[in-house]
Amino acid sequence: MAKVNWGENLELKIAKLPESPGCYLMKDAEGTIIYVGKAVNLKNRVRSYFRDTYHTPKVAAMISHIADFDVLLCDTNLEALCLECNLIKHHKPYYNILLKDDKHYPYLRVDLKEPFPRLTLARRMEKDGAKYFGPYIGATAVKQVIDAVRGVFPLRTCKQALPLKTPRRPCINYDIGRCMAPCAGKCTEEAYWDMMDGVLSFLNGDYKHVVDNLKADMMKAAEKMQYEKAAVIRDKIRDVQGLMERQIAIQTEQAEQDIIALAQDGLDAMIQIVYVRGGRMLGGEHFALPQEGSEEPGEVLASFLTQYYEDGNLIPRHVLCQALPEGSVEQLEQWLRQQKNAAVTLRTPRRGEKHDLVLLAAKNAADALEKRNARAAIKEERTVGAAASLGRILGLDKPPRRIEGYDISNTQGVLSVAAMVVFIDGVPAKKEYRHFRIKTVVGANDFASMNEVLHRRFTHGLEEKAQREAEGKSPVGGKFSDLPDLILIDGGPQQLRFAREALQAIGVDVPMFGLAEVGERIFLPDQEEPICLDHHTPELHLVQRIRDEAHRFGITHHRALRGKAFVHSQLEDIPGIGPKRRKALLSRFGSLKAIREATEEELLATPGISKPAAEAVLAWAKDTKGSKGS
Repeated sequence: MAKVNWGENLELKIAKLPESPGCYLMKDAEGTIIYVGKAVNLKNRVRSYFRDTYHTPKVAAMISHIADFDVLLCDTNLEALCLECNLIKHHKPYYNILLKDDKHYPYLRVDLKEPFPRLTLARRMEKDGAKYFGPYIGATAVKQVIDAVRGVFPLRTCKQALPLKTPRRPCINYDIGRCMAPCAGKCTEEAYWDMMDGVLSFLNGDYKHVVDNLKADMMKAAEKMQYEKAAVIRDKIRDVQGLMERQIAIQTEQAEQDIIALAQDGLDAMIQIVYVRGGRMLGGEHFALPQEGSEEPGEVLASFLTQYYEDGNLIPRHVLCQALPEGSVEQLEQWLRQQKNAAVTLRTPRRGEKHDLVLLAAKNAADALEKRNARAAIKEERTVGAAASLGRILGLDKPPRRIEGYDISNTQGVLSVAAMVVFIDGVPAKKEYRHFRIKTVVGANDFASMNEVLHRRFTHGLEEKAQREAEGKSPVGGKFSDLPDLILIDGGPQQLRFAREALQAIGVDVPMFGLAEVGERIFLPDQEEPICLDHHTPELHLVQRIRDEAHRFGITHHRALRGKAFVHSQLEDIPGIGPKRRKALLSRFGSLKAIREATEEELLATPGISKPAAEAVLAWAKDTKGSKGS
């Protein structure tokens, strides 16, 4: 293989690379940073990109865009790791793994600095001295936990800044035993914190201790023949046990750990995190990583790990990872400890119980990736695939990229409008939608109206296309210059015939078909027998979506015009109220009803309304109210 000439400037930089830890920033011809990486030895790492050796497809694509690079030297590998995280977060380079999922799973937060803490929901974990529990997968899981906690412990729920200077009357929560009423001075701070110790143990997964205490309290109440109190405690025990049963037990120590694993399919990757708190699996979440399907698993997981925990997610005591780059575990573990400001262990287990947990996470990652691919395949089948299949059924030479659908709307021939909707690759392109007011047709003549609309649309389109091509521009992007590959007419053979005549009159030959609502039959020009598609096929669903969208778009516009025409026709009956004054009145009052109810002073305050005009409006309002009353 011939040696690539990278240019004098780049070759000099490559030759002068230092043997030092640090970060490198790859740039394209425009100076945009397209990749950020770290290295124990910058000289060896960066030079590897410019050697004539095999690279993965993603790296090869990145290398083809490199026009320059910069390096930033560091004293230690840990410094390089921290710097890399900050640079990726700041520059968001195209070829780095970027976590674009903007979902923030909720945490439960207890502010330990408050004298009488509350249990609140938080979307992010902040370094504010508070205690965080979670993350929980969705609001439903959080609500279950909060309900269980408040059902057992009389936590306050108010937002009062306690203690108050003057005690207040306790709320109903105190009367029903759901609050200790610190706002009313009914409990001391010490007594409240004794209860909070139980809350914190409960949230850490110590359900057994809570249940044992509740059972003891229930037995004491029963012995004293306080049966109503015993029944209440019994219900609390049931709530706690129900929450325990909803958790998936993991036969291991009372661990606080995240398990991270990866699945790849050669194109994309999926990372799965499983959360274990108090020895129980609380749930998990997955992250899709496009174009990472053929990269080294350890490199993908290491890059993900630093980004995920850099973003403020709660770092557990233990992290189990499916794979990591050779020699990087100690460095990454040190970085995690620095982020958490506490002890953290990072392991890549190869056998035993922890390895089984990693395999479980990998299984979930593979399942999530398979489901994602299935959704993508279904989406393609219903859009691009449906358009291609429709093209084959209609006998087109190639799949239609742009399909236009047309519909006519009017009320007994009044205010006739046409709607043009556009689907590109089977997906609605709403910016391409157009409305047409019918100009040359009198009365309810949908056939002639369709003829007029198509004649106007293609006349404008051909002129604009010729103009853009003369200017060296693509037809795509103009108002009408992007001509369709296929046209759908809402109607049967008659509507189709008039539509085809319109195109023949200007020398245009675009494939078209009509869709009759009865039986959803497809009609083609010069073909008597209709085509009947299976009602469960994606191509028929696509055709129906285009027809229904054209109908909806046309009806919506027609109703707006009709309402506007009604308002203007009412105001036109008022002597001395011309277009400018009508516009001013509607702009100030917004509706006919408001104009009718306006006083003379309010009318005179409207720009352009004189005293005679205001009196005319008042007289009109009186007449219309009288006619309604009679």
